[in-house]
Amino acid sequence: MVHIPVNCPACNAGMSITELRCNKCHTVVQGNFPINKLISLSEEDREFLMTFLRSRGNIKEVQERMGISYPTVKNRLDRLLSALDLNDEVVSLSQNDVINALKNGEISVDEAISLLKER
Repeated sequence: MVHIPVNCPACNAGMSITELRCNKCHTVVQGNFPINKLISLSEEDREFLMTFLRSRGNIKEVQERMGISYPTVKNRLDRLLSALDLNDEVVSLSQNDVINALKNGEISVDEAISLLKER
């Protein structure tokens, strides 16, 4: 699939969409339409988002589908939120969250220790 370029290939500035065309009747609408943040996500972030949504936000299921660890899922989720400018809403895992994830078998003891050290 070809993706819309979001940055200028010459100067790397942000691009905008200036023309939309109907494939059926060929009507053209011109203007300056900003590129949606979802379109500007990397392929890796889009894949993660789709997996996260298919899993209905269940991190354990995301782990299984993608073959990645609990901390990796959390890091990818934080990166996605940041890419969508939602990082002001990012909350780090509390000690209880880490302990619950450990109890539920979602993370290993080593991963729990690593997450608690990050706090």
